Amino acid sequence: MVKKRKKLLFIINPISGGKEKSNFEKRSAQFLDTDIFDARYRFTEKPDHAVELAQEAIESNYDVVVAVGGDGTINEVARTLVNTSVVLGIIPEGSGNGLAGYLEIPMVMKEAVLLLNKFRVKQIDSGKLNDHYFFNMAGIGFDAVISDRFDKDSIRGPFGYMKTVVSEIGNYKAENYQFIIDGKNYEEEAFMISLANSPQYGNNAYVSPNASVSDGLLDVCIVKPFPLFLLPKMLFHLFNRTTDKSGFVDIIRGKEILIKREKEGHVHVDGQPIYLGKELRCTILPDSLYIIY
Repeated sequence: MVKKRKKLLFIINPISGGKEKSNFEKRSAQFLDTDIFDARYRFTEKPDHAVELAQEAIESNYDVVVAVGGDGTINEVARTLVNTSVVLGIIPEGSGNGLAGYLEIPMVMKEAVLLLNKFRVKQIDSGKLNDHYFFNMAGIGFDAVISDRFDKDSIRGPFGYMKTVVSEIGNYKAENYQFIIDGKNYEEEAFMISLANSPQYGNNAYVSPNASVSDGLLDVCIVKPFPLFLLPKMLFHLFNRTTDKSGFVDIIRGKEILIKREKEGHVHVDGQPIYLGKELRCTILPDSLYIIY
């Protein structure tokens, strides 16, 4: 008896990471196992278009939806697939590729497609900040401001991100925050707060080295104000996976998190900037997304 092939949809962001993808179908088809998959290809044309395409795939009984892009594209697809049986695949083509990096999904397209053929699947946790899903990282404070500025910048990739950081860091002022994490109260002045489902932002910058997408917890990483001359040391910790050893970083794990801040402002979910109020509620949804890794 012939085994039924899995219906697979590639959702391709043509501009993510500043990489050319017009020939993605032709290139990837060389490596995709057509004995396993019956593949279709769609390009996004506007913000949140990947959400629409992923929803259509669910309604059309697709088995797998593959996000071809960066963390923002992955977020659009993944949040649509949460709590369904449809499996997420990733071809990393973004500026940071934080979730893909943590899951050790190859950054080379050929190798990432070959990984799809293995069809090794597991369930991972999803985070939710107010009504917004995230799968890698959410942020409040300085990195949320940077996400907003970077989103408007024409220069993509790590260089563009660092350019934005350097231009903004001297002017940014820390804020006071109140936290209730699994019923315990904390109060801190913070330069930024990262809500980490996985350890890294992307580009091997590890803000919470021991975070895991499979532990049913979020790591609340509170970066306290630090003298600007210590920025090189802070970056060393970030790229050396030793952020938890810094005296300017507190990491508290929890499932139910309430954060109160002095004023409304920017936050980001998987690098995508949004604007929210003073009160931020964050929860973890264990084992809520199927993913190829």
